[in-house]
Amino acid sequence: MSGNAIEIAGLKKTYAASAGQPPKVALKGIDLNIPAGSIFGLLGPNGAGKSTLINILAGLVLKTEGNVKIWGFDQDINPRQSRASIGVMPQELNLDPFFTPRGALEVQAGLYGVPKAQRRTDEILRMIGLEDKAEAYARSLSGGMRRRLLLGKALVHTPQILVLDEPTAGVDIELRQMLWQNVRRLNEETGMTIILTTHYLEEAEEMCDEIAIINHGEVIVQDTTAALIGRMDAKTLVIHADGDAPEHPALPDGVTMERRRDGAYAFTYRRNEISTGAVLEAVRNAGIRIRDVATEEPDLEDVFVALTSSKNAA
Repeated sequence: MSGNAIEIAGLKKTYAASAGQPPKVALKGIDLNIPAGSIFGLLGPNGAGKSTLINILAGLVLKTEGNVKIWGFDQDINPRQSRASIGVMPQELNLDPFFTPRGALEVQAGLYGVPKAQRRTDEILRMIGLEDKAEAYARSLSGGMRRRLLLGKALVHTPQILVLDEPTAGVDIELRQMLWQNVRRLNEETGMTIILTTHYLEEAEEMCDEIAIINHGEVIVQDTTAALIGRMDAKTLVIHADGDAPEHPALPDGVTMERRRDGAYAFTYRRNEISTGAVLEAVRNAGIRIRDVATEEPDLEDVFVALTSSKNAA
């Protein structure tokens, strides 16, 4: 499919008042298009509205207003087809403790109406590395194994779209790497659209083609990962010097100096306004004897902090 895997227009969700509390507005009018075949990051602080959005996509929460199309199917007109087009790996480890991995996958496939002849239970068990635990009760599995089983359950009906809600929260590095290898393979070999939420911004930066940041129930930015990082104009020159630098050296306008804990001096400036050469020349003219120099470029975490902080301030 070309175009968009998911199209969202004017999506609002307000939870009804309860226990003397006023109604809670979770989503304030989300407009979002997620390209088919992409690995898409959905980022935001806690309470931003990400979980509500995912639950609406999964058909677990009813929207208040707006339109949602999943793989071309309108949720209101074609709820069954839209639900069959998406698989969700939830953050919570919600497994029946007395089900085995094989049993859990078989039941999940049955819920989606997958005929027995078309079920891929053994294939999925191999993919998630649980073939040797296929007959073990879920209660005996480690947290990492349970998380892998949740991934398998999300794939039993071969969805075109896979949503991963904080998939690596609390897991070890080995499992994290295995998960991302599987995700990349699914995306590259089948063209499956992957939607990822994570608090590990370095993961989003490495994995995602495109990112949307949600805050206070609104999409505050959506762009390619490279373009988002490119919005940050700041660059830092890190210098290890022989001896101490003057406390207030003469520097070009817009250049700031900070002494770091390791003794290095960090000079931060706007790369579109001041060249690295000009900063180095000013450092030398200030009498700072350079022993070693390195540069630091902005990353996705810098973008995230800048955008969510400015939104909070507003």
